[in-house]
Amino acid sequence: SEHQEQYQRGDYNETQLRRDFLDPFFAAMGWDIDNRKGYAEAYREVIHEDALRVELTVKAPDYCFRIGGQRKFFVEAKKPAVNIKEDIAPAFQLRRYAWTAKLPLSILTDFEELAVYDCRIKPDKNDKASVGRVLLLKFTDYPEKWQELADIFSFEAIQKGAFDKYAESNKKKRGTAEVDEAFLEEIESWREALAKNLSLRNQNLTDRELNTAVQLIIDRVIFLRMCEGRGIEPFGRLQGLLNGEKVYPRLVELFQRADEKYNSGLFHFQKEKGREAPDTLTTQLDLDDKVLKDIFRRLYYPDSPYEFAAMPAEILGQVYEQFLGKVIRLTKGHQAKIEEKPEVRKAGGVYYTPKYIVDYIVENTVGKLLEGKTPQQVGGLTATFAESKTGRPLTVLDPACGSGSFLIVAYQYLLDWYLKQYTEVDKPEKHSRGKEPRIYQSNGSGWRLTTGERKRILLAHIYGVDIDYQACEVTKLSLLLKVLEGETEESLTRQLVAFHKERALPDLANNIKCGNSLIGSDFYRDRQGELFDQEETLRINAFDWQTEFGQIFSGKNPGFDAVVGNPPYVRQESISQHKAYLANNYQTYHGVADLYTYFIEKGYQLLTSHGVFGMIVSNKWTRSGYGERLRQFLGATTNLTAIVDLAGLPVFAGATVRPVIVVFDKITATKEFAYTPPPDLSTFRLFTGGRLLSEHVSSYSRKLKKSSLLDSGWSFSDPRVKGLLNKLNSNSQPLSAYVGRKPYFGVKTGLNEVFIIDSSRRDELIAADNSSAEIIKPVVGGRDIDKYSLTFASKYLLFCRRGIEIERYPAVYKYLTEFRDVLTPKRSRSDKVG
Repeated sequence: SEHQEQYQRGDYNETQLRRDFLDPFFAAMGWDIDNRKGYAEAYREVIHEDALRVELTVKAPDYCFRIGGQRKFFVEAKKPAVNIKEDIAPAFQLRRYAWTAKLPLSILTDFEELAVYDCRIKPDKNDKASVGRVLLLKFTDYPEKWQELADIFSFEAIQKGAFDKYAESNKKKRGTAEVDEAFLEEIESWREALAKNLSLRNQNLTDRELNTAVQLIIDRVIFLRMCEGRGIEPFGRLQGLLNGEKVYPRLVELFQRADEKYNSGLFHFQKEKGREAPDTLTTQLDLDDKVLKDIFRRLYYPDSPYEFAAMPAEILGQVYEQFLGKVIRLTKGHQAKIEEKPEVRKAGGVYYTPKYIVDYIVENTVGKLLEGKTPQQVGGLTATFAESKTGRPLTVLDPACGSGSFLIVAYQYLLDWYLKQYTEVDKPEKHSRGKEPRIYQSNGSGWRLTTGERKRILLAHIYGVDIDYQACEVTKLSLLLKVLEGETEESLTRQLVAFHKERALPDLANNIKCGNSLIGSDFYRDRQGELFDQEETLRINAFDWQTEFGQIFSGKNPGFDAVVGNPPYVRQESISQHKAYLANNYQTYHGVADLYTYFIEKGYQLLTSHGVFGMIVSNKWTRSGYGERLRQFLGATTNLTAIVDLAGLPVFAGATVRPVIVVFDKITATKEFAYTPPPDLSTFRLFTGGRLLSEHVSSYSRKLKKSSLLDSGWSFSDPRVKGLLNKLNSNSQPLSAYVGRKPYFGVKTGLNEVFIIDSSRRDELIAADNSSAEIIKPVVGGRDIDKYSLTFASKYLLFCRRGIEIERYPAVYKYLTEFRDVLTPKRSRSDKVG
C-alpha cells in the first residue's frame, strides 16, 4: 500500500506513524482512540501525549490507555529508524515513565517491531534494551499473535481483569523495586544527610526544630522539582544550584521567590495579616554545599530513575506515610540519630491504605452526598444544601489524616464532579465567563477547572486533623500539588494575570490542623493540679473542635457532612495515660479497647444531622468483649448501611489486622444493612490491579437484618454456616476448659527478637545440647492463623519462664548470655523477661 511504501522509504515521522498505523492498530483492540464517545477529559479512554510538558530530551509517552480515568499502560511510538530491539535510550525512557507512574506493563513500538516491558524493574541508564522486556514481536508476527496481544491489551480484556492477571503472573521478582519503595529509600537518605549536617553546623537546634527544618527542606525541594517536571516552574532551577558555592543561601532565595508566587504555608517567610507566624527558622541555617549537591544530582535525567511529571499523588502519600514513621533525635553530643517512633514500633509499623479502599469509601460517602445536588447547593453558594438550611458548603473530614490519602481522593472526586456539572449537565460557556470563571478551554485538552476554582473547592470542602505536625505538612504538600495538577507555567501565568496577580495556591492553615482528635481542651481542666511541661503538652496535643473549626460548628446544623479515614490501630497499653479521660467522654469506652474504637464514636459526634461516615478498621470489635459497647452504639445510635468484610486478605502487607469497612449515616433509619463477604484471593488481586471494589460489592453484597446482630457478638455467616458453628459448639470443649480461664493475650517474652528463633537456630542449639529440645517449643502468631487453617511459619519459642533452671540447658544459656545487656531488666521498664 501507499503507507507501506512510504514507511519502507523511511519517510514516516512519529505523528504519521501514529495516525496511519498505531491508531488503527489499537482501535482494532476496541479502544476509542479519537474519543468518539465524547467523554470528558477526565474519563477519555486514550490520552495522546499523556504529560503536558517536555523535559529537555525526555518526552512524554505518546499514548496513555485508561479505564474509568485510571491509567493502565503507556505506548511510546518511535520512528522507523529506531532499533526497538537494541537501542537503550527509548527503552529507558518508556520504563522510567511507567515505573514512576507505577504501571506494570507498557509498550515500545515503531509498528515494525513491538516490545512489551515489565516496568516494575527499577530503570537504570546503563540497562540494555532487553532488561525488563517480556515480549518482542515483528509486524509479521501480528496476525499469528493478535489474539495473544488482544487477550492482554484490548479494552475488553482490561475491563475483565486479564491485563492485571497477566501482569501478576509475569512479575519478575529479581530486580524489581517499586517506585514507592525506591523513593522512600531516596528521601530517607536525604533526611539522614540533612539531619547530620544541620545538627553539626547548627549547635543551638532543638530536636523539634531539627525535625521541622529537615521536613520543610525536603517538602520544598520535592514541591519545586515536581513543579519543574510538570512545566509549572522553569526546568532545571534546582539543577542550576550544582554550579558554584553557597548552595543553601541560593536555595533559600528560590524558596522566597516561591512564597511570592504560591502563597502557600509551605513557603511563608513574611508576616501577613490573618495568617500563622512565618518561618524564621530555616532561612538562618548553615548547611554544607555537598549535602545539597548530592541530593540535586539524583533529581535529574539521566541519573534519576524518576519522572516527576508521571508520579501519582498517592505514591507521594504512600512514601511519606512510611517516612513519617521515623523521627530525628539528638544525642547528648548533639549528633542526629534516626529512630522509629515509639507508637509506630508498638503498632508493628506503618500501613498505607490502598487506593481501592479509599476510592470505595469516598464514593460511598462523598459520592452519596453529591447525588441529586447542584454545584450551588454543594458549594453553599446560593441554594441550601440538603436539609441543613444553612447554605454552607459540603465538608469532608479525615480526623487522622496522616499523609492525606483520603483527602486527596476526596478532593479529586469533587474536582471531577464539579467539572462534569459545569460541562455536561450545564452549558460550559455559562461558567467560563465573568470576573471569576469556573472553567477555561485548554489547548487540545477540552475544558478544565481554573486554578481559582480548584482553590475554592479545596478551601470550601476539604478538612483534616492529625496529631503529628509533620503529617499535617505532608497532607498540605500533597493537596497543593493536586491544585496545580495539569497546569503549565504558561497557563498558570495567564490565569494569575487574569485574576489580578493573585498568588497561585491557598494557605491551608485553616483546613489542615495539628491536634489530638480524641482529646479536647477539657483534658487540662480536669487536671488543674497536675503540671505539664511544654514537651508533655505538645505530646498530648489536645484539640478543641468548636474553636479550631468555628465556622463548621456554628449555625443550625453543626458538623461535617462526611467523615472518612483509616484511624490508627493502637493497643490499649499505649494509651493508658488517657484512659480516665476516654472513660468519661466516650460511650464505647472499654479498658482494653483499641484506639480506633473511639475514632468511630468521635466520627459520629462530628457529623451533621445528614452526615455519612466511612472508615476501614480492624474487625475485632465485631466479636471481642471490648467491642460490646461499640456494637451497641452502632446498632442503637447510627444508621448502619454497609459492612465490607476483607478479613483474611493481605490488605496491609505484612500486618495481621483483619479489616472491615464500616459505613453508616444519620440520614434515615433502616432495618437492614448490606454485608459483603471477603472475596477470594484471585479476585482480591484485581483490586490491587485497579478494579473497583464497588463492582465486587454490588455483585456479592447481601442484605442482613439489624435485629440479627447480637450484643454478645456480630455474626455475618449465612444460616448454613451458623448451623455448622452451633453444632461444633454443642459438641466441643472451649479452650477455657483446658487452660482454666479465658486467655486474653499470647506469650509475652520481653524481647521477641531473642526468644523467638527460626528452625536453623533451633537445629544448631539442639545439635550442641540435645536437652535443649525440652524448652524449645513451636510457636505461631496471629498472622499464621487463618479462619479455618494454620500456616506454621517454622518459628520456635525459648520457653524460659520462672522456675526453669536455665543452667541445665548449656547451649540455650550460652546463647542468652550474648544478649545479657538488653535482657537485664531496667528499673524504668515494666516488662519482665521470663
